[in-house]
Amino acid sequence: MTGLYILSIVVTLISVMLVINTPVSQFLDAWQERRQARKLAAAEAAILEEESWEEQEQAQKEPLAKEKGKRAAASKIITDHEKIHPFENKEYKRSTIELPPISTAAAAGPVSGNQLKILDYMKDEELFEKAAGEKGKHDFGLEEIKISVPGMGLDGEGAEAPAIKEYKSPESPAKGEEAPVKTEGQEPVKASGLTPQKEAAPVKVEELNIKIGGTSLKPFQLPSSDLLAKGPSSNNMGETESLKAKAAKLEQTLKDFNVNAKVVQVTKGPAVTRYEIQPSTGVKVSSIVRLGDDIALNLEAKSIRIEAPIPGKAAVGIEVENDRVHLVALREIIESSEFKTAKSKITFAVGKDIAGKAIVADLKSMPHMLIAGSTGSGKSVCINSIIISMLYKAKPDEVKFVLIDPKVVELGNYNGIPHLLIPVVTDPSKAAAALNWAVAEMTDRYKKFAEEGVRDLESYNNSVKGKGEDDRFLPQIVIIIDELADLMMAAPSQVEESICRLAQMARAAGMHLIVATQRPSVDIITGVIKANIPSRIAFAVSSQFDSRTILDMAGAERLVGKGDMLFNPMGNAKPYRVQGTFISDSEVHKVIEFVKSQSPETEYANDVIHSIEKVQTSANDEDTDELLSDAIETVVRAKQASVSMLQRRFRIGYNRAARLVDMMEARGIIGPADGSRPRSVLMTEDEFLGLSAETEDL
Repeated sequence: MTGLYILSIVVTLISVMLVINTPVSQFLDAWQERRQARKLAAAEAAILEEESWEEQEQAQKEPLAKEKGKRAAASKIITDHEKIHPFENKEYKRSTIELPPISTAAAAGPVSGNQLKILDYMKDEELFEKAAGEKGKHDFGLEEIKISVPGMGLDGEGAEAPAIKEYKSPESPAKGEEAPVKTEGQEPVKASGLTPQKEAAPVKVEELNIKIGGTSLKPFQLPSSDLLAKGPSSNNMGETESLKAKAAKLEQTLKDFNVNAKVVQVTKGPAVTRYEIQPSTGVKVSSIVRLGDDIALNLEAKSIRIEAPIPGKAAVGIEVENDRVHLVALREIIESSEFKTAKSKITFAVGKDIAGKAIVADLKSMPHMLIAGSTGSGKSVCINSIIISMLYKAKPDEVKFVLIDPKVVELGNYNGIPHLLIPVVTDPSKAAAALNWAVAEMTDRYKKFAEEGVRDLESYNNSVKGKGEDDRFLPQIVIIIDELADLMMAAPSQVEESICRLAQMARAAGMHLIVATQRPSVDIITGVIKANIPSRIAFAVSSQFDSRTILDMAGAERLVGKGDMLFNPMGNAKPYRVQGTFISDSEVHKVIEFVKSQSPETEYANDVIHSIEKVQTSANDEDTDELLSDAIETVVRAKQASVSMLQRRFRIGYNRAARLVDMMEARGIIGPADGSRPRSVLMTEDEFLGLSAETEDL
């Protein structure tokens, strides 16, 4: 502690000596004054040097000016250049800043500490030092600035630019006129040949075109409903009396069979008319259902369907086919408020119910759908309506399609639209490979979700957009299979397994299945597929068994066809009857051409195509067996081949051993059969070893 006290006292004394007028402080002040005097003397010398340099330059210009005057007097010609610049040869007095002749610090008068710091900063040679060889090395920012304008001197060299006042016009100069150009720190001068540019008008975001490589990429525009045809106008005049007469006849028919019931409401739909019957107290609903055929007979109806009871109503519905079916145009649903207000990009038009209400569905909430119906019932038209509806909702970067069409003729016209992930698949073997790719893509998406810490596709896309990583955006994928029966015949186990895995897990990954078939039998629509695809659309079928295969209930066998369907989305206890939308081939072609016109060159996912072809190549190689290489080695070493030898050696059945023998014969390893004797081996052991070495190198 004593040492610290002594040290503090010493520091205090030294500080006092430096501050108070002591010999030490006086010595420091004198040293600073001498240093300041040296710097001021150097500054004065630099100014004198600059003045002498200017006098020499002025002396050099005087003979040139005299010679120029003599030539002008002799020729009496005024050049065009002198007309334009009449002030060129006048001498202008240079403006300089004169410093008082300060040679010592005492002569400068009292100077404060802050002023000394500023002077030191301005006269620092390191801050204002110029390049080697330039004049005025110590100008301190006070040198004269010269502006050289090419072509302004008589000798062709640069000359001083005269000060010209800027001309301000209320209007912008016309093309080819001289526009005033301002430069910082200078008077404005006119530059000839420059055309002023008008202020650019603000550009709207929707009108902005991104130019790449000389071509403009306009934002994708959704199709207009004008591309679709309007539906026929329905004329209900004169039908009211007919409906009332049929209602009275229906009540009388029920009364004849001792069933007390009253028709409370009649609703005419596009394809059928529903009579709502309210039975009296004590009347069983089953007694009305049993009278279906008798009611059809008395009403002279082509077909009837009894819905007992109507969901949400205390009534039984008797649906009678109309004499004429009114088609529901797709345009009617596209222009409806239900479709326009739907936010999902994979919303599609279904049709109109019996009351004439537009029915739309969101595939995201389904999340997969099974469509079945006999030939000519409207199944293919329904698929076209679904695809076109989504084209009206989604842009190519939002929804991608994988279309599988083993029938070749139904979906081939969609080739070339930018929404396609790959070209339309028509080969059943490629279709199985495409489904395998879809399973792999689903698994890969779940890995990305786990890395991002999200649960579904929407959360993932919002996360990557929030980070500005738009290149990681993943679109929704809709896989549409037009004929499941052809795929089930080509590779039943593989197709069924892929469909089931996608149906079980692909919802959160943003991948959805639409499977259609015209053979609604149990060997095509298996129990496993039905269990994993909850949403169904049933068109007219031939038997009650087919209806039960699709919907697990009867009713589809009584549909009238021509788009008449039973729509049963996930969550509904009972299906409801809908007249499906109709779209002609010409309308489909118009929409496709409009979409194609916005993307002349469709870019398919080459990695997906390569993956599918790779899987197909391995799948097509049906004559491969994991035991083939071991079987070849065995017969080469034994120098004979037989089915029984392979059975004993590998403990396999006769069929597999016989296939191995056939494979080796096809490859030329063993010879043909020779009765009951073993087959001869055509490959030597050395050839087999060489082939094995080459295979290992690959």
